[in-house]
Order: sequence, then structure tokens, then C-alpha cells
Amino acid sequence: MRPVIPLASFWLLWMGGMGLVFPFQSLYFKENAGLTGFELGLVLAIRPLLGMIFQPIWGQVSDRTGRRSLMLGLLCLGAALGLSLIPLAGGLLPLMGVIGLTAAFGASVMSVGSAVSMAALSPATERFGQVRSFGTLGFAVMVLGFPFLLDRFQEHRGLVAEPGGPSEPGLGIIFTINAAFAVLAAISAFRLPGSASLSVRSRRGDLAQLMRHGPFLRLLAFCFLAYFFNHATILLMPLLVESRGGGLTELSLMWIPMLLLEVPLVFYSGRVLGRLGGRGLLALGVGADGLRWVLCVAAPSLGWMYGFQLLHGVVVVGLIIGVSLYVDAVVPERLRATGQTVVGMIGISLASTLSALTQGALLDRFGIDAPYWFGGIGGVVLACLIPVLLPKARRPED
Repeated sequence: MRPVIPLASFWLLWMGGMGLVFPFQSLYFKENAGLTGFELGLVLAIRPLLGMIFQPIWGQVSDRTGRRSLMLGLLCLGAALGLSLIPLAGGLLPLMGVIGLTAAFGASVMSVGSAVSMAALSPATERFGQVRSFGTLGFAVMVLGFPFLLDRFQEHRGLVAEPGGPSEPGLGIIFTINAAFAVLAAISAFRLPGSASLSVRSRRGDLAQLMRHGPFLRLLAFCFLAYFFNHATILLMPLLVESRGGGLTELSLMWIPMLLLEVPLVFYSGRVLGRLGGRGLLALGVGADGLRWVLCVAAPSLGWMYGFQLLHGVVVVGLIIGVSLYVDAVVPERLRATGQTVVGMIGISLASTLSALTQGALLDRFGIDAPYWFGGIGGVVLACLIPVLLPKARRPED
């Protein structure tokens, strides 16, 4: 069986579930769970914090055993268990516990999934964008269709917004559906055919060699700064939309321009990489991210923000896909999962933890605009510094 079908199915299902939770979770935690701004930042920081701890563990287990697709499926199942428990958690501490369980497994899925995809498609790793685009498609379908599904669900259950209560009392259903999608994604991972690239094992000392490799270490520094500035901004977006007079419907519609360019750009990311090179792709992504948030917070009305979201597709291709492709170009094939998860640990999880805490504090102290000025300006400056920060991609053996 060719790997393209189960890979496309995996990304479609996993990211389809993310399309339910990612855009709406901060609204659920703020209104339905009743968290303060600082508590919200604390809860949003748990996932990257636990990811920082567990990602290198799962990456090393995957590479040392050579059972990468099996590990990917098990991570999806662990995340599904945690997600199913979130709506049942009452109070800050129980909520932090079940989110921690979810993060211990789920925070590594994207990194290990990228490594598995690169290995399964090897040597044609430029096709990664093609299978990954199915994930964007699944994300788009769920984020755009969810408000309609939520209305039908709340109507069926007789759930009505009350004064002083949450605007969407049935919003917790996002976690239950996401858990079901994660189980189906695990099944797709288990169905991946074996190959030499998927089963190659790393050797003792490989990780130490990688951590002395200059291009890889400088990529870690770049990723840390990129996610420190702009991780929390997308998570706080429901609150920004709400501050401009919007609600759940406006937030959902906001994702139409965000995803309009993302699917074709991700699909053709291999060609974009060939034209711009790895550093050019990353500069484009982080610069577009910073510019988007500066424009959004400076916009005179909510309507202007819709147009600025077209930059989101550029961000995904340049930053998220670009980082995965750059990592694959600077690590040995036998360390594919380790390389992706170490970047996820330091360059993404650690930075995202600090970003959530910092921007949650800025939200409480200065209001909703402050996190976006901070992240936006930081992202634009970082894009200008990429020629100094990042060298050309090369593997340690080179």
C-alpha cells in the first residue's frame, strides 16, 4: 500500500480535530471554565511546558526503536484520552491535570507526524506539503462548519445562554469530538506501510553529535524567538475579536481568509522552498506573522481584520512547514523524529510556554492590544535578522 493515503488521512483527521479546539479553546476557558487572564495564560502554557518535557523522550524512543508509525498512533490515543476528560474537569487544578495528560502525548504528535511523513515519503520529501495540505483542508472544514454544528447541538440539548453565563454553553463538545478524531488518526498511523526509512534506527552518540551541529543550534534559537513573540497571539484571537464587537460567528468567518491561501500554498510549499530557499521561506513566514498582528491591532474596525488574515497562509507555509523542511535538511535520516521533537521542545514548547505566560500577564496589565503590539513588532524585527541568525541548511556528515 502506498503511504500517501494513510498519511493524508492522518493529517486530515488530526488537524480536523485541531480545527475544533484551537480557534475556540481560549473562549471556552475564559467563559465556560471561568478563568482569569492570568489563569488562562497558565492553562495555555501547560501544553508547551509538558511538550518540552515529553517531546524529546518520544522522539528518542521513535528513533532508537525504529517504530515511528506505531509511536505516532500511540501518541494520538493518549491525546484522545486526555481530550475526552477536559469537559468533565471542574476547577483550575483538575483542568490543569487533564490538559497536562493531553499535552504529555498530544504535544508531540505534530513533530513525530512530520518526521514519519518525511521518512515515509523519502526520498521525495518535497511532497510533504502535499500530504500536509489535507490537514489544512480538515482544519478549514471543521473551523468553518463548527458554529452551525454547535447551534444544532445546543438546540437539541436545550442549552441557552443566560445573563452572566457563557455565550456558548455547549462549547465543551469541541474536546469530545477532537478525541474521536484523534482515535481515527491513530488508526491511520497504524495503517502506514513499513519502509527502510521509517524503520532505520539511531545509534548511541547521534544526539550528542546533533547538539554540536551549528545550523541545527541556530535554528533552535530562531524558532525560540519566533514562537515566543507570536504563539499566544493566535490563541488570544477570540478575545481580540470579542473586544472589537465580534462573537463566535465572526471568529469562525475570520478563518475563511486565513485558510483561503493556506491550502494551495501548503500544497505547493516544495516549489516555494525551491525558489526562496530555507532561510527565505522562514523569513517570509515570521515576517508575515508579525505584520499581520500589527495591522490587526491597529485596524479601525473588525472588518479590516478579515483582509489581514490572508497573511495566515503565508505564515503556515513559511514558518510551520518551513521549519519542518529545514529540520529534515540538517539532521541525519536516523534522527528525523529526534530532530523534529528537539525543535518542538526548545524552539517551540519552551518559547510557547513563556509566550503564554508573558502575554497573559500583558493582557491582565495593559489590555488585549498589548500582546499583539509585543508579538507583532517582535516578529517583524526577527524576520529582518534571519540572514544573521541562520546559515544554509546542511547535515552534520557534510
